[in-house]
Amino acid sequence: MTASPSPSAKLRLLAVHAHPDDESSKGAATMAMYAASGVEVMVATCTDGSRGDIQNPAMESAPHPKRDMAGARRLEMDNAAKVLGIRQRWLGFVDSGLPEGDPLPPLPVGSFATLPLERAAAPLVRLVRDFKPQVILSYDENGGYPHPDHIMAHRVAVEAFEAAGDPARYPGTGEAWEPSKLYYDRAFSPERFRALHYALEEAGLQSPYAERLAAWLEADAEGHTPPAPTHPTTTQIECGDFFEARDDALRSHRTQIDPEGFFFAVTPAMQRQTWPWEDYSLIKTRVPADVPETDFFAGLR
Repeated sequence: MTASPSPSAKLRLLAVHAHPDDESSKGAATMAMYAASGVEVMVATCTDGSRGDIQNPAMESAPHPKRDMAGARRLEMDNAAKVLGIRQRWLGFVDSGLPEGDPLPPLPVGSFATLPLERAAAPLVRLVRDFKPQVILSYDENGGYPHPDHIMAHRVAVEAFEAAGDPARYPGTGEAWEPSKLYYDRAFSPERFRALHYALEEAGLQSPYAERLAAWLEADAEGHTPPAPTHPTTTQIECGDFFEARDDALRSHRTQIDPEGFFFAVTPAMQRQTWPWEDYSLIKTRVPADVPETDFFAGLR
């Protein structure tokens, strides 16, 4: 088993995402901040995004995504990675799509979410052993939201975190490397949306978050604060100076992101004033760590 390097060694962050565009809507400002500070940042994109629908009305007549959605999204991902200053790898799996209907139809045969865990995790274990990150960032057990590819991305990230340091597991995928810390992203934390919602209302602006907040409260007719999430925030990364880069990266995903939509309802300046952080849960650590914390690499520097 290979231990993590000394505090003077190069720091590396690996973020595991289900589809191209997920990296830009979840933790993008954090990644851009760390990359600008000299940390090596890598995004592992599990699927090709080929079953994504066009979400931007301005792109509905564009010929490329209609002919080759995966190819269009590959170009979008390249642009987003350049904006954020990060590296990116494709793990090579096919998008499972988001099933709809009652009952739900089966997922396409051979798509990412249908694969046995060891087959789905093997490319990520190989990447972990090659890239040697001290920190891995992923989604929670619900995938952040219950898309089958997001849930599988969570599963392979946890599997790689646990298995990559064991030379007896995943033979043929490189020399063992043991990451030190595993985080779950909390991009859609109720606390953040609540703060932004009230900031918009206080400024006399319409908030797009009222429906989302009401859904979180609907289980309690008296409007009590919802129960604490399974994984509360332990780590807030201050990255407000990179909110514009995050937004530009999002806009790079032209098929998926409406530039007039939900993600851009609050200006970067208002976000910096109201909630200048991105939120995470520290799930596992192999180095001493005190929470709350403000740095993924606390205990490693």
